[in-house]
Amino acid sequence: MEFRELSDGEWEFIRSLLPPKARVGRPRADDRRIINGILYVLTTGC
Repeated sequence: MEFRELSDGEWEFIRSLLPPKARVGRPRADDRRIINGILYVLTTGC
């Protein structure tokens, strides 16, 4: 199976399911980049 990044439509759907960014503390990493990384590992098996 070949890995492909999330399309804009897929990302809009997923983004609505994520919690809002916190007002205090360390800024969270880019959610889309993290989810693409998780999907890469699951797809390629590395």
